[in-house]
Amino acid sequence: MDVTYRIEQKRQINGAFPGPKSQALAARRAKAVAAGVASSLPVYAADVDGGIIVDVDGNQLIDLGSGIAVTTVGASNPAVAKAVAEQAARFTHTCFMVAPYENYIELAEKLATITPGHFEKRAVFFNSGAEAVENAIKVARVATGRQAVVAFDHAYHGRTNLTMGLTAKAAPYKRGFGPLAPEIYRMPMSYPYREENPNISGKEAAERAILAMEKQIGGDQIAAIIIEPIQGEGGFIVPATGFLPRVAEWAKENGIVFIADEVQAGFARSGAWFASDIEGIEPDLVTVAKGIAGGMPLSGLIGRAELLDSVHGGGLGGTYGGNPVAVAAALESIKFMEEQDLAGRARQIEEQFFTRFGVIRKEISALGDIRGRGAMVAIEFVKAGGKEPDAALTKKIAEECLAEGVLILTCGTYGNVVRLLPPLVISDELLSEAFDVLEAAIRKHA
Repeated sequence: MDVTYRIEQKRQINGAFPGPKSQALAARRAKAVAAGVASSLPVYAADVDGGIIVDVDGNQLIDLGSGIAVTTVGASNPAVAKAVAEQAARFTHTCFMVAPYENYIELAEKLATITPGHFEKRAVFFNSGAEAVENAIKVARVATGRQAVVAFDHAYHGRTNLTMGLTAKAAPYKRGFGPLAPEIYRMPMSYPYREENPNISGKEAAERAILAMEKQIGGDQIAAIIIEPIQGEGGFIVPATGFLPRVAEWAKENGIVFIADEVQAGFARSGAWFASDIEGIEPDLVTVAKGIAGGMPLSGLIGRAELLDSVHGGGLGGTYGGNPVAVAAALESIKFMEEQDLAGRARQIEEQFFTRFGVIRKEISALGDIRGRGAMVAIEFVKAGGKEPDAALTKKIAEECLAEGVLILTCGTYGNVVRLLPPLVISDELLSEAFDVLEAAIRKHA
């Protein structure tokens, strides 16, 4: 991979951690920033490049989070930064609903070619993944004339009122924020590691969900089924092979809009352009965000032309949706992903992860499961000898890694999953070093 780094790709902790400058910023933050906003790191970023985060005290941490799967092409990708600067020098905003501009159209055209589905498509852009999801539901309801929406156990779809309802986990996402949007129904997910019947196939798990939908709602009442092809916040759950195709097939049979939420898994992260591609799924609508624009705020909804065109003029949009600077960043990010084959790079990272931690799993029973695709991989920790989730151990391992200069994130319905989301421009050497630190933390505490 042809990547040049500005910052030396080196892990380094200088004395006290967090350092005095980060401590001073924390004190300022406590007096200015809402307490409801939490951060994974106790230090404050000053510069980020490749796989390294430099904090204000000069510490250098290996980044296995990518801002939650956002900085896929790097947090300061030179080509993206140049595109941003050039567009900002021309104009930063007109509002596409007021004075439209060409690069919005260019991005819509590009996404029509790389998103799954061999049919005519349309696209519309927003600011966040939650906005894209909310608008996907709006489109499905208009197009079908129905109200009911199906989501799944362990799902995460956002923090707005409607998307909180779609999200499965109560704390911290939903607790105290109700009442939530109505006409949302939750169905059983295919979670291979935690199935009561370990031999259940993906198709059988799908039939279980289909039966529940037929009995609880009725196929002719459902506007949309929304699912993450690889669940993110829920624990990087990869459904058993055959689950997604059967659910999508049933949706088509019943005139239901099948929505793939690719916000976290999309844009090369899974080792394919989109996680739906892995089993050949052709969703009616796809929601995207995170990795699309190299860190600039942008999301999108792409799908069947007849669905998106069913909405009346003015029914979709937003003041900042498809901001020209963010769109410029997206076009350059996608170009970089293509030229550098970042999907291929994600598959290399997947192989390195499973090779290393597959061995450790055989040795240490607290590693209940290792799973994921591409550079979206995870370890589920359990109490030795069983499958009881061990959130305390997970937290301890994450803290140990941080103290040693490696940022890892946790997730999962039970808070017992370590998830790894390195930028796809990270070097093999730095990735291996980060894995060394994670392995040492596991062996120390598990």
